[in-house]
Amino acid sequence: MKQINALILLMSCTFWFANQAFAHGEIGQPSEGAKGMAGAMGTIEFKPSDWTQGQKSWWKDSDGVAPGIAGCHLGTDDKGKPNGRMFGEACLADGLLVESNPGKEILHGHSDDLGHPDTFDCNAWCIGEGKAGGMCEVAAAPPCEQSARCACQ
Repeated sequence: MKQINALILLMSCTFWFANQAFAHGEIGQPSEGAKGMAGAMGTIEFKPSDWTQGQKSWWKDSDGVAPGIAGCHLGTDDKGKPNGRMFGEACLADGLLVESNPGKEILHGHSDDLGHPDTFDCNAWCIGEGKAGGMCEVAAAPPCEQSARCACQ
């Protein structure tokens, strides 16, 4: 009985940690830009810190799907004029990179102000790029205060 209780506790903790790593939403299929790329794990639902419920928001991405480049997702109006909103890419607690999409400077909408960035296993991505390995690292991407990228060895 102690072994069964220990197994249930272990499974519960594993589920809790997995949920914490993807606190922004469940994993979906990789975006069109990430499909076929080494290390592409799928998309998550992302709610910006200044989320506006029920509103469609408009955005441009500074780098497209480029795990080796720290990017900044820039808020705009529906014509592409910047509105001061922004957020950078990020490293999740489990080491995955949150990589914004769809493509560089492509104006696109987020329904209900929710984005669906890709996630990448940086080690797998770096190996796919012919490197020995790598990991997610915090990096600068002005005008965003903070972003992230895959840093390869």
